[in-house]
Amino acid sequence: MGVKARLLFGALTVSVSGLAFITGQEGRVYESYPDPALGWSVPTICDGHTGPDVKRGMVANDAMCDALRSKDAAKWAGHVSRCVTFRPLNQNQVDSLISFTHNVGPTAMCSSTLVRKLNTGDFQGAADEFPRWVYARKTKLRGLVKRRDAERALFLTP
Repeated sequence: MGVKARLLFGALTVSVSGLAFITGQEGRVYESYPDPALGWSVPTICDGHTGPDVKRGMVANDAMCDALRSKDAAKWAGHVSRCVTFRPLNQNQVDSLISFTHNVGPTAMCSSTLVRKLNTGDFQGAADEFPRWVYARKTKLRGLVKRRDAERALFLTP
């Protein structure tokens, strides 16, 4: 089936280039670090991986980071599949939405105006929502502006 968007029992999947896109947006860090918005209450490692398996002082390698990124992307893809009901989507749209979900979380993604617009088939309106997601703790972050611009550009790429 390759790296094209596919619909398997309603599930969308991330592509190899989508995984690389996530790493490019997150940056790979081998030692755990505090979440930029939430601090050490959410320790993070590798390509933005969080969870109960991440502890302060933890050190990873490329193989571990690749496995965590793939596992996370599959989880986020499941949420995108559940919340985004409009089909078909091209692979760039899928990858962009998975990256977005990886960063904002599934609850925020699923309840977003971006998804509401997308589910009505308003692709341009959905794309125009990406720039609204550039704040953390009411502070506009330059890194999020760059990330949302990249996600929006990928979303709009045929």
